[in-house]
This record gives sequence, C-alpha cells and structure tokens, in this order.
Amino acid sequence: MSFFEQPALQYATGPHPHYAFIWLHGLGADGRDFAGFVETFAGITPKAMRFIFPHAPTQAVALNGGVHMPAWFDLYGTRPEDPQDEAGIQRASLAITDLIREQAGHGIPAERIILGGFSQGGAVALYTALTGPQHLAACVGLSTYLPLAHRFAEGLPHVNDRTPVFLGHGTDDLMVPYAFALKTHALLGTHGITAELHSYPIAHDISDTETDDLRTFLASALARNDLAARG
Repeated sequence: MSFFEQPALQYATGPHPHYAFIWLHGLGADGRDFAGFVETFAGITPKAMRFIFPHAPTQAVALNGGVHMPAWFDLYGTRPEDPQDEAGIQRASLAITDLIREQAGHGIPAERIILGGFSQGGAVALYTALTGPQHLAACVGLSTYLPLAHRFAEGLPHVNDRTPVFLGHGTDDLMVPYAFALKTHALLGTHGITAELHSYPIAHDISDTETDDLRTFLASALARNDLAARG
C-alpha cells in the first residue's frame, strides 16, 4: 500500500527540468500551502526546475487528541523527553526517498534535487537527507528540528555530510521553540555537518527576509553544483 493517498502537485518551469525541488508541508496542511514557492524560487537557477509538493496522508495525531489530519508521522508531545513515532518517521522518510528515486527516471538524479520542508515536513526532510542513502544538492529545514537524533550514532551512511544545509527559525516560535533549532545545529556540528542557522524575530512562520536568505543560499548551492558537474 502506498504511503501517499494522492499524487503530489508538480510544476515545471520549462521542458526537461534539470533540477527538482521537493518541499514537505507542515502538520495539518497539504502540498497546496507552498505552491507559491514556484514563483519565489524559480529564478535561483537559469535551468528548468521541477517543483514537487507531496501531500502527507491523513492519520490520527495523539498530540491533538487523536484528531485525523494530514501528518507525516504521529506526535506524542513537544518536549525533548517525549517519545517519538520512530516507525512513522522512518515510514515517511522511506516514502520521500522513493520519491527522490523516481526523479532519476525523469532525468533528475538525486544530486540535482533540493529537499526541504516546514515544521513537521522539515523534520522529515532533515531526517531523510541526513540519514538516507542519496546525495542531494541541498537540504532545507524551516521552523523545525532533527528527529530521532540518537540514530546519528548508529553508523548511518551520512552521504550528505557536505551537502549545503539551511536551517531557518523564528526566535519567538512557541510551537517549535527556537531551542530546538539551536540543538539541531549543535548536533550537526558535532558530527561534522556544517549547517547555516538563520534566526528571525517571528513566531511559527516564514518571513520575507527568511525567503530572501533562502533564495540566496539555494542560488549559491546550485551554482556550485553546476561548477562541480563541469569540473
């Protein structure tokens, strides 16, 4: 049975896309929430890009009283010591890994794919990129954290240790506290992964300044990717 209940939204900025940008929405939302990213980020490279916005399946979320909503995995609490839905996180990660593999069949290998997300979607994006088997062009996590952090000590592939990573977070975020971003950034540094942490005076949201910073970051990452491919 497929993880996804409906196909992802997809937009291409031109024929034969060279890059793909896979973006995962937050809890209770769907892929349509970030469709505006097509216009926002289409100009980060002169090459055509495919934007892919998958929809999380609908499932019960314990933190919200068991209410069914779009969710990448179940949530039991917001404190660091609360248990995590390890099986659900890994199931979502495998589904995104398969989605990345599918792009190779469309002429876009993993090393030309940006994977990112917001909040719960960002958690899946970070976990998939930093513990998965595929080398990516860049990884983005906004208003999020790295789940199952203990798995970093289990000898996982770490093929993206040198992949550009952008972390953006609001210092006034009460839903996913800024301390989570600091902890994630420190953890990655401990394991030799250099991630850029950008903070903003906002709550659980995305600001125009953050979008501008991310656009600059991704344009630079793809330019370096192009240069490496030519070299």
